[in-house]
Amino acid sequence: MRLFRLTFATILQRKAWVVCSVAIIALPFALPLISSATEKPLLVQPARILAAWNTLWICTLLWGLFTAARQGEANAKSGIGEYFLTTGISGNRQLFEIWLALFSFIAPMTLATAAICQWGASPADPAERSMWWLLNLQYTGLFLLVIAPLLALAIALASRFGSITGFTITLGLTLYGLWGVGYLDNMLKLEENPVLQSLWLYSPHYSLADLTQRLYFKSGVLPSAAFWAMILYFTGILAVYAGISRLCFRTQLSS
Repeated sequence: MRLFRLTFATILQRKAWVVCSVAIIALPFALPLISSATEKPLLVQPARILAAWNTLWICTLLWGLFTAARQGEANAKSGIGEYFLTTGISGNRQLFEIWLALFSFIAPMTLATAAICQWGASPADPAERSMWWLLNLQYTGLFLLVIAPLLALAIALASRFGSITGFTITLGLTLYGLWGVGYLDNMLKLEENPVLQSLWLYSPHYSLADLTQRLYFKSGVLPSAAFWAMILYFTGILAVYAGISRLCFRTQLSS
């Protein structure tokens, strides 16, 4: 796990993760205090939920994907990948170790967000509170399942095409899956189009994993059948992205 330790230490030394961590911990408590939510105490906790999960999404999409792309490019351009290849560490193993180093930062941030929602924004109603921890657990699992393959994809694309390309493509794909698919669905409701229908069908529906509104409106936990169907769906996407990432990932520059 030498490449993992090297990548982890590099990210740790740059300290950009500190800004993300402080934002994730502080903003859910600070933003509601400077908003109109303070005029109605009942709105403080919902505002905290929005601030917590939206901050996590923003930090992960901007810092997480950019760092993934940067590390993927550095591994190929600096000769590190070629060196580890000569020591017997395959491309698959290198991709996994770089990904694991990044995931080691993203996972605690996600758990911290869930903890803030669990203990800083739980409902007062005992019946609602009893289901709150399960809904937070569902959201945490879906979020990590969505982000994990995107980190690997950003690493792989950047190792072949450069960090800007890797970051831009992965960010664009994520934003499309979160919001673009919804706009496409609205267009199809107004006018049917076979081409757009096929595009919508095979698009990554990341919006399904965003349970922020479900927390905000206290809609309760996802039914077991729906939750496991979503787990299966995103696991399928993970498998596809893992294959693409392995095909794209390279450990050295082309000669």
